[in-house]
Amino acid sequence: MKKIQIASLSLFLGLLATPKASAQIQNADVLNAPVDISKDFQNYLNTFYFADELTGFDPATGKGTIKYLRYNYKTRQAFNNMMMKPDVEKSNEFPTTEYDVSPELPFQIQFVSDRTIRIKTTSGPQFHPEKESLMLINGIAPNHPELWKYSKIEGGHSYTSKHGRVEILTKPWHVKIYDETGKLLTSTLHDSDFKNTYTPTLPFSYVRRNSDYSRSMGAAFSLEPDEKIFGCGESFTQFNKRGQKVVLWTDDANGIQNETMYKPVPFYMSSRGYGVFMHHSTPITVDFGRYFGSANEMYIGDDEADLFFFIGEPKDILDQYTDLTGKAAMPPLWSFGFWMSRITYFTEKEGREVAKDLRKYKIPTDVIHFDTGWFDVDWRNNYEFAKSRFPDAQKMMSDLKDDGFHVCLWQLPYFTPKNTLFPEIMEKNLAVRDRKGNLPYEDAVLDFSNPETVTWYQSKLKKLFDQGVSVFKVDFGEAAPPDGIYHSGRTGFYEHNLYPLRYNKAVAEITQKEKGYTLIWARSTWAGSQRYPLHWGGDAETSNGAMSAELRGGLSLGLSGFSFWSHDVGGFATKSPENLYRRWAPFGMFTSHVRSHGEPPREPWLYSKDFLEGFRKADNMRYELMPYIYAQAKESSQKGLPMMRALFVEYPNDPGAWLVDNEYLFGSSMLVAPLFEEVTERDVYLPEGTWIDYQTKKVYQSGWHKIKAGEVPIVVLVKDGTALPHIALAQSTKDMDWSKLTLKVYASDKTTSATAKVFLPDGDAVQEIKVSKNGNNFDVNANPLNGKTTFKTEWIK
Repeated sequence: MKKIQIASLSLFLGLLATPKASAQIQNADVLNAPVDISKDFQNYLNTFYFADELTGFDPATGKGTIKYLRYNYKTRQAFNNMMMKPDVEKSNEFPTTEYDVSPELPFQIQFVSDRTIRIKTTSGPQFHPEKESLMLINGIAPNHPELWKYSKIEGGHSYTSKHGRVEILTKPWHVKIYDETGKLLTSTLHDSDFKNTYTPTLPFSYVRRNSDYSRSMGAAFSLEPDEKIFGCGESFTQFNKRGQKVVLWTDDANGIQNETMYKPVPFYMSSRGYGVFMHHSTPITVDFGRYFGSANEMYIGDDEADLFFFIGEPKDILDQYTDLTGKAAMPPLWSFGFWMSRITYFTEKEGREVAKDLRKYKIPTDVIHFDTGWFDVDWRNNYEFAKSRFPDAQKMMSDLKDDGFHVCLWQLPYFTPKNTLFPEIMEKNLAVRDRKGNLPYEDAVLDFSNPETVTWYQSKLKKLFDQGVSVFKVDFGEAAPPDGIYHSGRTGFYEHNLYPLRYNKAVAEITQKEKGYTLIWARSTWAGSQRYPLHWGGDAETSNGAMSAELRGGLSLGLSGFSFWSHDVGGFATKSPENLYRRWAPFGMFTSHVRSHGEPPREPWLYSKDFLEGFRKADNMRYELMPYIYAQAKESSQKGLPMMRALFVEYPNDPGAWLVDNEYLFGSSMLVAPLFEEVTERDVYLPEGTWIDYQTKKVYQSGWHKIKAGEVPIVVLVKDGTALPHIALAQSTKDMDWSKLTLKVYASDKTTSATAKVFLPDGDAVQEIKVSKNGNNFDVNANPLNGKTTFKTEWIK
């Protein structure tokens, strides 16, 4: 018995010592645990101020003041339960003549466009206002009051545009937002709105903490029956956020089946026809009717609330939001090819062998990624190839480029004390400091709010670009010290969430300067990071559940303004089971970008011969579809649309489209339904119209169908009337011949015309190519690319 106990103890201690077996436990109040602001609004020791009435307002400027009434939670025991309810409170300051019991504080409404409304409130004077915001594309938001017509109404004020109306009611104070038909979209909540419930729910308010007198805003808005909420960044929980509490705090989530996020974004959209951008970098918690079903409580860490509302259908909302915060740059053509990776290729010899085998086994590929092992010491990032492992890295990259391969390198912004760059970083004051001026952590964390840090950092990347590197993996970035003191003059309370955006921006801008394109491979984000593509889905588990969660995360990020997104095909954490990897591969091929990465083996020839052939077919399918992918990518980048989009983006008037989270549209014309279990068929929901199976050519009408997968284990359908542009198969995008394209026309017997979208690598705009039925085929009506590209047509039936 004693031997068994000793063995068990040894095993337990071994697990604790193994990095694979440990991760941060959520809600444990450990280092870098997410900050949930909602707790401050539930603490009965704090004081609350409820927005009560509009005490002054100038319709010409949109500026006024709101009177706030002071409340505290009062407790009462009732039948062995302790009840708690807000109650009016007297002042507790001395002298009483110097402080307001019911302060009157600034309120402002602005109009960014005829669809976009900005509402600003503060909980106190702003002595250090931010002049420009990194989250906004031009630093500041425009104001176009001329697009909205003002009128005085009974009890308040009204502004109307061709797309909606806003009412500001004086007492009780409300801001009500309507669409163009007069339907109420949402409204601020006043204390009087909760008189019909015993549930103690906070209206639009702010909290003053008992502990330090700091303040945070609680922007409370209505939720209507059947309303659904989507977005909030790359969220892996249930797709519809209604009934959930979402904590927006950039976190190393250690996987993709929990509630924390690598890529939180303070933006969401509603099925009622509006979207909301919470223009803040502080921690934010949003309770979408989880505590009280009819209340949307935005608990904002900031001492002011700056909210943008967008009116319209999903495409309108995304277009307006990305007009404000930036649309994704168009990545280079080669980035849309396959990326081969594992953790990690350790040597030049290994990298060359992988490249050779990719061509030997005819796996079309454009990128080889070197992860954490290209330094003298694994993970010790010093921006120098280890000479003992990479005798001539520059020649290696030159040779790989000649064969159609680009090289991606891993790095991160944290420097351990043993890193050779650590002394220089400290000497030049390039790292985040603590309150004493020391380091908050043992590592030095680069302070990207310091321009000198950015210059130093970019110089390191430039040297590697000069050697032949094409793109950098922008890993980590979620652990900016929350209590750190930054060069910006702000603490980590404001800088933690902003850190990924600064990090993404620094890498993207030096890449654009040195290489002429904007491209990164990043894990962490914040609002505005969509300007710097692209981002991947973090450290996925190797399981069916993770594959499914990955899709929900990608769809949610796409509904948060991100056009481009990828994930680790097959999962990351352990060797991918062959049956899972087989089904995951085509899912990866039908996302904007595709990479196999994780613990080895990841190379398809290291699995069975049957798997290798299946992987090759999926990869070939993607490469032949490259003209479709490239054109859809360009259009998505121009319109702020995701390449991988929820069904309701294209079909907002289809109630069923709002309920589906396990299939998606790849671009505008292809519907993709991955196999999340080891099955050969699955239930698929088809929006309105006729759909044609891309592999089997079977024709389906809208509604639910049980559809068998084709030769490649995935269900893919094409919208009737679509001419999909294809290109001759090549082993890299470098060798593709864009002068000859085939338009494969997916049309039912009654369809007489179809449309293709084409964007050439050296083109200026997406071109529409129309074809018309002529006997047993379709003919091109006109060729706007005459002289550059010829088209052959093929009717798929």
